[in-house]
Amino acid sequence: MTQPVVKPRIPPAWQARCSAKREAILSAIPTEWRIRAPIPTPDIQPNVTGKYVQQYLSPREVEITESDAETIVSHTTTGIWTAVEVTSAFCHRAAVAHQLVPCLLEIFFDRALSTAKELDSYFTTHHKPLGRLHGLPVSLKDQFHISGVETTMGYVGWIDTFEGKPLNSLPHNERDTESELVRLLRTSGAVFYCKTSVPTTLMAGETCNHILGYTFNPLNRRLSAGGSSGGEGALLALRGSVVGFGTDIGGSIRVPSAFNGIYGLRPSAGRLPYEGAANSMDGQNTVLSVVGPMATTVQGLKLMVQAVLAQEPWFADPLVVELPWRHGVEERVRGGIADKRLTFAFMEDDGTVRPHLPVQRALGLVRWLLEQKGHRVIDWNPPSHATAFNIARQMQAWHMDGGTDVQAHRALSGEAQLPECFLQPSEHLNAAQVAALNVKKRNYQKAYMDYWNSTATLTGTGRPADALICPACPSVAVRPGKFKCGMYTTFVNVLDYCSAVFPVTKVDRSVDGGHRPGVPLSEMDAEIQSDYDPDDCHGAPVALQLVGRRFEEEKVLGLVEYIDGLLSEAAQRM
Repeated sequence: MTQPVVKPRIPPAWQARCSAKREAILSAIPTEWRIRAPIPTPDIQPNVTGKYVQQYLSPREVEITESDAETIVSHTTTGIWTAVEVTSAFCHRAAVAHQLVPCLLEIFFDRALSTAKELDSYFTTHHKPLGRLHGLPVSLKDQFHISGVETTMGYVGWIDTFEGKPLNSLPHNERDTESELVRLLRTSGAVFYCKTSVPTTLMAGETCNHILGYTFNPLNRRLSAGGSSGGEGALLALRGSVVGFGTDIGGSIRVPSAFNGIYGLRPSAGRLPYEGAANSMDGQNTVLSVVGPMATTVQGLKLMVQAVLAQEPWFADPLVVELPWRHGVEERVRGGIADKRLTFAFMEDDGTVRPHLPVQRALGLVRWLLEQKGHRVIDWNPPSHATAFNIARQMQAWHMDGGTDVQAHRALSGEAQLPECFLQPSEHLNAAQVAALNVKKRNYQKAYMDYWNSTATLTGTGRPADALICPACPSVAVRPGKFKCGMYTTFVNVLDYCSAVFPVTKVDRSVDGGHRPGVPLSEMDAEIQSDYDPDDCHGAPVALQLVGRRFEEEKVLGLVEYIDGLLSEAAQRM
């Protein structure tokens, strides 16, 4: 009997485009920087940070890349280090980082070194730096446009295009555009050298796209780097960067910052420029995406905000509020610290999902440190955060177009939808429904404002609580496919408050091994608690977030800097 001829399966054309793009990224890494020996599997070598990544670098490169942003600019702006040697060191470390954990969607090291040479020439000629960021390498999430560098935002259909539009169909000035943030940072002397990976559509708490695949956590490659600024978080954890920029619409800066043990700031909408950046669902303005810095230190966050505000971004972006950096706010924070007259509110859980034991331990540690310093601590019982989550997700603020935008961009190539993206096709909201949603959001914001004001009766200072401290996520870095809850970050976006994430400790299975979930607070809580495994996440960073009101970025960063110092002092005593 004749056997039927089985024709070989031909992969879809979009897979070939992914493969070509992936190879182009690797080809941009100089031959001498490529890792020749096989990289151990995650089970053998889960953590590739620290000494592991250092083995591929020279001692001088390690010294430069493991300095903080403030140290780097103090050296490059005074001629102690050249922009070229600093840029070369970070390009090399970023190249190694990408080979250990796929995190870069664009590599343009040659352009970076050319920029660095120009900066060194400027310093030699003028005997002064170009700006306060002179010679500082800055990484960017792949939403920001840089002239001559592609932006795919994880979409296969955006490869070799400008946001999905054929290049030959666009006038030169449109396809060569730059985001205003890029222009302002460049004017300050920053050097751009890479753009980092994002999940397709951006709307995910994990970073995965068909071009690069999944971005794992370099501190434990069996876990997630988070999303949607997950490539940025992984690169910073590997010290392939010390400062970069991400975006946040529901936790996309704060979740990867928490998972990777770094610092991240979600400012209020309108504080930093978004103009000219690519985005999903552009035009949706019920819950806005915002631009914010991510860094290896809280001082790095402050440096970047100050540098951007010094460029007067309100003249570059019509949505930016004219609000320069307020040194007076910093002084008041320092005064409150010195007088021990600050009040911190603590939220142990949001009533829907209880955080895992390591996060509870971090809350207890920070609370104890503040109480030991004489500051007032109160409990936080606000209007339900479930309401905020419903406004953002279940009531469709994030996909009021029914998913039309993200599905259209996927359709450009025919790529399959990845399970990490939670946006599914749904009903369009009409104008009346959008208006009703905006009213619901405004009413929630007012109720929350009233509650915050009411805490003045509890503080003993006559003022409401200075800040809220709560989990950034109920868990630490999760196993791939296990990110389920963004409620601890989303309420901040709905309120448009500012928030900074900071690392506190690490998971220790000998301390965090007991599991006492109690009666589940909700169906989601039961699911989250069942995922906890202290052996899985042993050694993973544990972070918290500090939340301030709208446009309180100076205050939030000042308070995080203070708490960070307390944690350092406590660690030295142990």
